[in-house]
Amino acid sequence: MNKQEIRQLVWKTLEEKNIASFPRPVYGRIPNFKGSEKAAKILTETKEFKQASIIKINPDSPQRKVREIALREGKKILTPTPRLRGQFFLLDGKRISDPRKASSISGFTSEGEKIDFDKIPKIDMIIVGSVAVTRTGDRVGKGEGYSELEYAILREQGKIDENTPVATTVHSIQIVDKIPTEIFDVPVDIIATEKELIITQNKREKPKGLYLDYLSKEKIEDTPYLKYYLKVTKRI
Repeated sequence: MNKQEIRQLVWKTLEEKNIASFPRPVYGRIPNFKGSEKAAKILTETKEFKQASIIKINPDSPQRKVREIALREGKKILTPTPRLRGQFFLLDGKRISDPRKASSISGFTSEGEKIDFDKIPKIDMIIVGSVAVTRTGDRVGKGEGYSELEYAILREQGKIDENTPVATTVHSIQIVDKIPTEIFDVPVDIIATEKELIITQNKREKPKGLYLDYLSKEKIEDTPYLKYYLKVTKRI
């Protein structure tokens, strides 16, 4: 199956088995799922999470509990605006009075500090949303490529490196046997489901930065932060 066929199968299965959670329907989304809080708790018990001081976490619903726990533990989290429409937000758990509120999209945009890419601190861990993953660490998102763009920008800036752990939380039915990959796809090192923790033993090299040959003019124009970054770095 190609990536879109995998997405459609996972979205369909989540809906038909009533595993999908708000917001529904999950088609076209990083799908929220029943058991996402259990998966979050499993992930946040890992040594990688416990040792991290600054974590980049995606803004999607199934990872909200991860963001909340990180803030409750006094960590700093870096969260991008959805679809990279604007800047990143940095939230300091030691300064947040209501971690649950701050973990929502409206919360991190109102309580977080807008931060430009050259002011982003070194990142200790990355947590991404996924539509499907394999036990060997291959991943597919909803198809818009924003996790890959965020990763590439942070890698180019030296905020992360090959050894920065990348994790995700998914429902166990989102684990598939095979996902086709491309050079810009970011593999995951850690998968937490509602049932278990998977260390992927990923062997695939992580992207070293942006691969401009794979970016269309339309994609750049439709992604304000990417366009801004490329202009500042004199790539366009």
